[in-house]
Amino acid sequence: MPLDAMSELGDEELLARYAAGDRDAAHALTVRLAPRVFAHAARLLGDRAEAEDISQEVMLKLWRIAPDWRAGEAKVTTWLFRVTANLCIDRMRRRRSTPLDAVPEPEDGAPSAEARLTEAARAEALQQALAQLPERQRQAVVLRHIEGLGNPEIARIMDIGPRAVESLTARGKRALEAILSGRREELGYVDDDT
Repeated sequence: MPLDAMSELGDEELLARYAAGDRDAAHALTVRLAPRVFAHAARLLGDRAEAEDISQEVMLKLWRIAPDWRAGEAKVTTWLFRVTANLCIDRMRRRRSTPLDAVPEPEDGAPSAEARLTEAARAEALQQALAQLPERQRQAVVLRHIEGLGNPEIARIMDIGPRAVESLTARGKRALEAILSGRREELGYVDDDT
């Protein structure tokens, strides 16, 4: 089946096809999911090299469990985000004394040098602020507000209830606001009415 046609298949169908020996399905699933796994790991770890290692490890785990995957029990993305988060948490615990580095977001288009510097400063400030949050709050905030997942899916990833997700996310947002509030002008957030 051509790669274009595979883009219409769901994650579980592609995983089942891979388990049955279809290498094109594995390629299509990798193209679809590996960038999301990498981005999630990079945001949690703040280190692109470590995020690449984690991404490869997560995808290898997915390929190993493919033959045993039980369709309908969990979404493939939910499983991936949970495994990614767990591996990142393990890695952060091993290097707890080392601060997280800034991870600038990929650039689209060609913004000015000033805009790139401002965005890099904002990304660095956000990463530093995220690093100050407790692990569970950081994970909930990243999954909700950066990855764009809903509370029920985050609850499954983190193995907690939806209300706990809401609580972690709300506390994390308040903490981020407190951490970053004194840096609004420095980061280029100026109110128009002043």
